[in-house]
Amino acid sequence: MNKRNWLLPVCATFLLGACSDETAQEPEGTAQGKSAQTDVEDDVASEQSASEQSDQSDIEERENAEEQEVEEQDAEQAVEPRYRINPQNSQVEPIGDANEQVVLITIDDAPDTYSLEMAKTLKELDVPAIFFVNGHFLDTDEEQQNLSEIHDMGFAIGNHTNTHVNLKQSTESVQQDEIVSLNEHVEAITGEVPKFFRAPFGVNTEFSKALAKEQGMVRMNWTYGYDFMQGYMEPEALTEIMVNAPELNNGGNLLMHDREWTKEALPQIIEGLRDKGYEFVDPDEIEGI
Repeated sequence: MNKRNWLLPVCATFLLGACSDETAQEPEGTAQGKSAQTDVEDDVASEQSASEQSDQSDIEERENAEEQEVEEQDAEQAVEPRYRINPQNSQVEPIGDANEQVVLITIDDAPDTYSLEMAKTLKELDVPAIFFVNGHFLDTDEEQQNLSEIHDMGFAIGNHTNTHVNLKQSTESVQQDEIVSLNEHVEAITGEVPKFFRAPFGVNTEFSKALAKEQGMVRMNWTYGYDFMQGYMEPEALTEIMVNAPELNNGGNLLMHDREWTKEALPQIIEGLRDKGYEFVDPDEIEGI
């Protein structure tokens, strides 16, 4: 064999070996590349997951901080009770060293016709009061707006039943509807459930007493009121009796109504009570609300 013919097989073998080595090495290099890429992807995913967890943690911390802030504000705004309602006679009784010479102003049958104007008068005179609401005076948008304004002025809202029925003459299911449906209606309008309950005609039942307590309301009647009686349906006579009534004493729970003559007499009634040294109970300071 000549030299040229001998070299050809050797070269061919060498080239095949080199190609074989490159082919054998390629999968190893590709696997390492894929492994490295996977590691990078895992690192990115891990970082994203950690970032998402951190973001979620931050959101939860902010929400917890906001909730705590609201709770602290509510605690700061909470008023320590200074008075309680005697369940036997509805008289306002002082707690601790609270002033004894006080009366509570209440307005029934709101917000019929004159309640908003009466509320504005009381607001100007800096006198707190409870407005006891009947549901049949909340039928129109205007009536609902009037109640909303009374509430927004800071006056307490009480439940006087939906249709002013005699509870003693009503079944328990009717009593339930009369009281609970009005609470729901008032809450839908004002954002707040009534804090007080007064039965029509002052007539309660054992069921209505338990239901008012279950609904979180303080129950009361009144110590005296005259504007629904013959002889007192005009401003002068009503002013005279409300300021000089024999029933007027410390802790008086004064009953008035949404009436034109009461609206007109209201400033003089307040002035006369003040002249006698009486202060006016803030319903927010009554125990149990």
